[in-house]
Amino acid sequence: MPLVTTTEMFKKAYAGGYAIGAFNVNNMEMIQAIVEAANECRSPVILQVSAGARKYANPVYLRHLVEAAVETTDIPIAMHLDHGADFDICKASIDGGFTSVMIDASSKPWEENIAITKKVVEYAHDHGVVVEAELGRLAGIEDDVHVANDDAMFTSPDEVEEFTQKTGIDSLAIAIGTSHGAYKFKPGQDPKLRIDILEEVGRRLPGFPIVLHGASSVPQEQVAVVNQYGGSMPNAIGIPESELRKAAKLAVCKINIDSDLRVAFTAAIRKHLAENPSHFDPRQYLGDARANMKEMVRHKIVNVLGSANKA
Repeated sequence: MPLVTTTEMFKKAYAGGYAIGAFNVNNMEMIQAIVEAANECRSPVILQVSAGARKYANPVYLRHLVEAAVETTDIPIAMHLDHGADFDICKASIDGGFTSVMIDASSKPWEENIAITKKVVEYAHDHGVVVEAELGRLAGIEDDVHVANDDAMFTSPDEVEEFTQKTGIDSLAIAIGTSHGAYKFKPGQDPKLRIDILEEVGRRLPGFPIVLHGASSVPQEQVAVVNQYGGSMPNAIGIPESELRKAAKLAVCKINIDSDLRVAFTAAIRKHLAENPSHFDPRQYLGDARANMKEMVRHKIVNVLGSANKA
């Protein structure tokens, strides 16, 4: 099966009350872990590439790794550009074989956000590619996305109809309480999603696919492993997975997951090298990292997204 867009994925997810996992990829082992887990769970999946991944791995390498993944399975796979900063980056990704792109002009004034987004949509649709955009701003740091807490804002439901109509986008990322990065909320806090905003957006945009960014939950057992073997990650908690599952049963059709995967990957490497200090073969410790990350992806698909057996 060739790479697909997210159009049919989202239609089925919306109707079925589940979400598709959009997992960030940076190298071969990560792609293998995600696709193997999705294939075994019979789940559609989105492999997404951030600005940081483009710089680190080169988009040409990543595209061919994704194409290799496509050849080894028959589940639906979309290749998505995460947080495209401008038209040129989105155009380069479309020309390079991506089937979905995000244009993130959420930091721009209203009219400029609309104009930039509409330009990307017109080019993308002419090439059979779908477009995600964002209203509202999530706090946190992830790759090239840096938003201070004071600059974060919830999405206003009053704006969503006009924005989607004027831009022609295919899905909309909204800010309802998630945040980028692994360092989110301190223990003792009670982080919750603004489900009321999500429900109102769903009423304003019936049947329209909504996206959640910054939806990693910070797996504390994996953080403990990192710290046990020499790490110094502070205690932090993310949005409870029960809240994410609730959102997936509503209008949310795509949930982005990155930090949880990084923590699982790093935890396995630290543990392996601490327990096997004489090992120097990357295949040994990267193999453990791949296996640990695969289990994390499987957990998300089955227990959070609800997308198992939906391929």
